[in-house]
Parts: sequence; structure tokens; C-alpha cells
Amino acid sequence: MTLSLSTPSHLTLLLDLNPLGWASSAPDLPLSTALEHILVFCNTHLALQDGNQLAVYGVGLGRSVLLYSSADPPPPDIAPPDANTYQPFRILDSRVIEGAKVLAECTSPSEADKPLALVSALSKALCHINRHSRDPSQSHAHALSLSQALAPGATSAAARTSYRICVLSVTPDASSQYIPIMNCIFSAQKARTPIDVCKIHGADTIFLQQAAHLTGGSYFRLAQRTALLQYLNMAFLPSRALRNILAQPNEDQVDFRAACFCHKRIVDVGFVCSVCLSIFCSPIPVCSTCKTKFPIRTLQRFASSARLGRAGAGNASAPGRPSPLRNGTTGARPGVVNGGG
Repeated sequence: MTLSLSTPSHLTLLLDLNPLGWASSAPDLPLSTALEHILVFCNTHLALQDGNQLAVYGVGLGRSVLLYSSADPPPPDIAPPDANTYQPFRILDSRVIEGAKVLAECTSPSEADKPLALVSALSKALCHINRHSRDPSQSHAHALSLSQALAPGATSAAARTSYRICVLSVTPDASSQYIPIMNCIFSAQKARTPIDVCKIHGADTIFLQQAAHLTGGSYFRLAQRTALLQYLNMAFLPSRALRNILAQPNEDQVDFRAACFCHKRIVDVGFVCSVCLSIFCSPIPVCSTCKTKFPIRTLQRFASSARLGRAGAGNASAPGRPSPLRNGTTGARPGVVNGGG
């Protein structure tokens, strides 16, 4: 699909509501203040163009919920219209704030050890986008004039909409989520849906860096958290068509390290099964994924090279290559992968 400046934009916002992450950033930017900035950003996106759409997911510890969708009908219990407030903005603000409160109240101290449900939110966001792209009746952009809809060569409203995902993160990586996050990244690649990442607080997240890089999105870490609204409007408000003529923030270096399948730890150098491409932090006799047996001599050679590598850890080493697939009676050989970017 060729994007133009008049193409409607559908933004799916994933809001990290981890109370532990926001508690550590409270002195500079408490969650209540951040929500005010984020709601202004959402209202600005909807106001840019009549056909723009928005979906907001709240991401908590162990659960993710849809807080708002512009395709949903207005709730019946909404307060009467206010002459000083645009009613769609009022509905958006009330739904997001109330949903964030409910999600925070549902988080008990016993759930503090649960990982952030980022994978769940990404999966739901991709399903939400897929449903709206296939069903024009789910989209507000469907409400076009009859002359536009019947024009020669006209396509459906959903086909003329560009989709993107934006993640607002305050939580560090969970290495146990490496495989499902990579599956979500590959799904977004296939759907041609860029994933933008705004790192509000904390260290850079390796997995979200890779998500932004592999899907063609933008990754930006705030240098001054109190200016969140300015960062959102300048870096993440432009649509995909506008980004072709703007200089978007990009990472000079992307960390491509992976997490091992055995201990779920991020590794600099790993050992890769040449049959199923599973990654391990140390040589093992049998692949735990595909049950392939590796030759004893190969394991001994890798073990000795690993000892030499630890002895000369201060010296720079060249990245290794995965070994070719071998179908002989001696079994497959694990390869070595260097995870440095």
C-alpha cells in the first residue's frame, strides 16, 4: 500500500503500568503526571485527522487489558456532554484513567515477582490490528462520503489505513520472554507494522531495541523525563507517511544479544544447535529442544575453546560462525554465535 499524507493512521499504544517501575521514577515523573502527558498525546493523534484511530492497552504484572479503542461504541454510563470538553476526548481520558486504576488495584504484593505481560499485550495488539485491517466496519475511517467510497479505484477504508504500535516502557527486560517476544516481532514484520519504543525510565531494553530495529520503528530513551509530552509529540506523533520526510531518532548501536534456551539468560557468546537453531550458554551433549546428539569431539573442542576464551577475556575475539547442518551418523554439530551488535 502506498502511503500518502492523507492516509489515516491507527495507533496502538502499549502503556507499561508496572507499579515498581513507576515507583522508582516517582521523584521526576509520577504515574499521575505521566498519564496527563500521555492522554494529551493520544488526543493530539486523534485530532490530527478525522480518520485517525487509537487503541490503548494497559500492561501490568501478569496481565494486560484493553483500556480504550476508538472503534468501540461510547459507554452507556458516560457523563453528560460538557460544553467545554470535546466528548471523544473525555471518553478517552476517563476510560484510560479508570482502567489504569483498576489494573493497579488488581496487582497484589504476591504478584511482584511476575514478569510484565508485554508479550500478551503485543499479541493482543497484533490481533486487534489484524481484525481491524480485515473488517472495515470496525473502523471509524469507514465513515467516508459515498462519493469517496464509490470513486473509481477506491479501496476499503481499512486497506487505506496505516497501522503502528508504540510501547511506553519503564520495566527492564525479562530474559524468559525472549522467544515469545521474537515471535511477536516476526509477526509484526510480516504484517508490516512498525513498533516504536519510548523508554521512559531505566536502562535500555535489548528486546525492544531489536523490535524497533527489525520492524522499522523508532527507539528513543528519554534524557529528561519531565519533558515526556514534548518527546512523544516530536518523535512518535508523525505518521508513517510523514516519517519519510522527517529525520526520526534512531539508535546508533543496537544490542543483538539473545537469551539462552536453557537458563533464559542473556549471553554474549552462545552455542547454537545446527538443526533447530536453539541457543545455549554452554556446550551440551543433547539439544533439549530437538533431542539431537552432538559428537563428543566437538563438545570437547568447544569446552576447551570456552576455557581459553575465559582466560583471555580481555582480548577481543572474532565472531564465530554457525556450523553447517550435518546429517551423518555422528550427529549434528553445534555452532557458535556471537551476540554482540
